[in-house]
Amino acid sequence: MGLNLPVPVVTIGLLVASNLFMTLAWYGHLKFKSVPLLSVILISWGIAFFEYGLQIPANRIGHGYFSAAQLKTIQEVISLTVFAGFSWLYLGEKLGRKGGRGGACRARTLPRRSP
Repeated sequence: MGLNLPVPVVTIGLLVASNLFMTLAWYGHLKFKSVPLLSVILISWGIAFFEYGLQIPANRIGHGYFSAAQLKTIQEVISLTVFAGFSWLYLGEKLGRKGGRGGACRARTLPRRSP
């Protein structure tokens, strides 16, 4: 019994989940500077494996409803949003005005779907 969710919901949900994994893989180690670099690299690769397991299906499912450029833009906006939350909640770093404005400018470039 499968859920029959709309393509945009599935695509964006998978992209959000994939970005959570990738952000953790890329920046999660910053709190563990005493862990050897090789260990951090191998752990990050392991985490990134799950990111690819979500990103690839998201692009495959979403392509056709969205163009490749739209998929990439959606992914970038999600990536910036996830990173801002991660930076604040996990690393304790606030998003400055410049970073917020840069993210807002990128969000405005999101292509619109033609009817």
